[in-house]
Amino acid sequence: MGGLGTSSLSSLWLWLWIPTFIILSVSVSAELQRFDHPVNAADASLTFLVIGDWGRKGTYNQSQVAFQMGRVADKLNIDFVVSTGDNFYDDGLTGIHDPAFQYSFSNIYTANSLQNQWYNVLGNHDYRGDVKAQLNPILQNIDHRWFCQRSFIVDAEIAEFFFVDTTPFVDKYFFKPKDHKYDWRGVLPRDKYLSNLLKDLETALKDSTAKWKIVVGHHPVRSIGHHGDTKELVTHLLPILEVTHYQIEKILSWPTMLICTLMGTTIAWNT
Repeated sequence: MGGLGTSSLSSLWLWLWIPTFIILSVSVSAELQRFDHPVNAADASLTFLVIGDWGRKGTYNQSQVAFQMGRVADKLNIDFVVSTGDNFYDDGLTGIHDPAFQYSFSNIYTANSLQNQWYNVLGNHDYRGDVKAQLNPILQNIDHRWFCQRSFIVDAEIAEFFFVDTTPFVDKYFFKPKDHKYDWRGVLPRDKYLSNLLKDLETALKDSTAKWKIVVGHHPVRSIGHHGDTKELVTHLLPILEVTHYQIEKILSWPTMLICTLMGTTIAWNT
């Protein structure tokens, strides 16, 4: 566990693995939509939590982590929560009425400070279940905080978040799935899906005028963890990030819980 650090940057890439308000969407392309998230501009700051690999029905210390998240979120008065995927173990949701949604989400993150919007992206474990269940807006009627799409953009005024569906990039889920079954509805044909996604992401990043551009995904591009680099992302995604000539300051993905505060040109994190 690293300490709290700060870094002053003119431009920044982050790879990250409300009471109810109206989310306004503007079509960006066939694949990506933009959603506006108004923030409190009084202090020109943006504060959010990031968590991944959490859907354990309260076990594996999920409840304890949720409690600490609530304390931190209350202290910092966060704007929203970002989830980097693997939202429901071991095999996603079985459907929109799967009680795991309550057991792993609604009944766990109960602190008043965590009742803001949650922006969720899918992980490989989510693809082992009914993917369309997590994407279904009906879940927002069950819990107003829930928002999940495959790939999308959140415009939080001083920063833009580019959520990327990384699981379909990984070859082993298609060619060596072991005993697992993956729900590839909406992804096939795979080559076309990935080509469109990369093209749309590249266009959106180049067109963005945001001071901070934060890319969110489940799988790490580079990692010293036991899973190592995701070679498919090194091949296909990293060049898009590099061609923009923005500094890659910190790459964060699925096993990480992050606390970020953006204020002026300073970012603080704890990993």
